[in-house]
Amino acid sequence: MTVSSAPGKVYLFGEHAVVYGEPAVPCAIERRATVSVTVRDDDHVRVEASDLSLDGFTVEYAGSTDDRPDVNVPAGLVEAAMGYIDAAVEQARDAADTPDAGFDITVESEIPLGAGLGSSAAVTVAGIDAATRELGTTLPAEAIADRAYHAESAVQKGEASRADTFCSAVGGAVRVEGDDCRRIDAPDLPIVVGFDGGAGDTGELVSGVRALKERYSFAADTVEAIGDIVRTGERLLDSDPEADVDEAARIAEVGDLMNFNHGLLESLGVSSRSLDSMVWAAREAGAHGAKLTGAGGGGCIVALDPTPETLTALRFTPGCEEAFRAELATDGVRRLE
Repeated sequence: MTVSSAPGKVYLFGEHAVVYGEPAVPCAIERRATVSVTVRDDDHVRVEASDLSLDGFTVEYAGSTDDRPDVNVPAGLVEAAMGYIDAAVEQARDAADTPDAGFDITVESEIPLGAGLGSSAAVTVAGIDAATRELGTTLPAEAIADRAYHAESAVQKGEASRADTFCSAVGGAVRVEGDDCRRIDAPDLPIVVGFDGGAGDTGELVSGVRALKERYSFAADTVEAIGDIVRTGERLLDSDPEADVDEAARIAEVGDLMNFNHGLLESLGVSSRSLDSMVWAAREAGAHGAKLTGAGGGGCIVALDPTPETLTALRFTPGCEEAFRAELATDGVRRLE
């Protein structure tokens, strides 16, 4: 058996705009998906997913992953949990040149599905790494990120960016613009996450922004303005670590940019009442900045606050089901066994 884990992420800046070639800055956080893989002596794939924020289930099917499993759960549930696992299996088979390989796969995750914390990227990255190593092939993190991007892109019908998968594979804070991906030397950030218990439909939200952008020139300008925020923010984050910098002032300015970014995302129609409530609760509690993270429509917000005030405020905010402090994950994919 081979076991790998990969972290989730939050976006400091740039979601949605990154789909159109603008830069984005996500940060890996220490909430992980862990995938265990054992090769079989047939071409079947058996997947056990016990805690993907869903009722647990086990499915088994033969041959091509195009053949959907026949299980007694709603089709949407299976599609949500299986799509990225299927794509990871196909990428692993291709990387190891073993098109008929079968696997027993177990997925465990601390990352809620569809909440904007990169659950699909983490499962895909960890799945590709574990499956390829189980087949005797070890890939560098950058190659895993590339294969995971192509897997996500296939599932999301070409609407994916490289941001989530690169961040999950390499860890830390990263800067992504088109195919240009690199780590940046960000300071230790006081990240707080609020989760409303919901999940946005990423494909629908991305399509909605695309329709606005094509219909209205000011929506296209909004997407470009998000890119400008990212460029300003990355310069703040990636400053010379030996320079004489007031860290508190730097983080406060990053927070201001996060606030601007949220306002622009809200104008594109991807926020929600619960997300806005959590954002305003965090700001009123003294957070340097707060915004939705991910596709929106429900899910999570990210705030910067070194004090316990934002965490406490979120826990008492109607619509917030969970709030937690998130450490920066300085490493990406981990090879556990």
